[in-house]
Amino acid sequence: QVQLAESGGGLVQPGGSLRLSCAASGSMFRINAMGWYRQAPGKQRELVARIIGDISTRYADSVKGRFTISRDNAKNTVYLQMNSLKPEDTAVYYCNVVYRDYGGEHDYWGQGTQVTVSS
Repeated sequence: QVQLAESGGGLVQPGGSLRLSCAASGSMFRINAMGWYRQAPGKQRELVARIIGDISTRYADSVKGRFTISRDNAKNTVYLQMNSLKPEDTAVYYCNVVYRDYGGEHDYWGQGTQVTVSS
């Protein structure tokens, strides 16, 4: 069984910064990808940033230049550094892990952490 421990959400003023963390643990041979998605009220869940393997990254256009995703393989942890936050970044942020075990490749989601950008 896989567990994802998310942390780092909260309330921040526009222009501020937050750092999200997501630590994966459990029965995994290899983590193929880790990423962050978000869902605002009344909207569909969308990709924020994703890291595939060790270095290949993908970002939503709306966060390019402001957010940085990184990964610590030794800790099975993915980070999302969010700078210059805007009110439209307000959402529940979900960690996602794609991993492989004896049963094949699996897709797993965290419980979500709230990020609110408001003055």
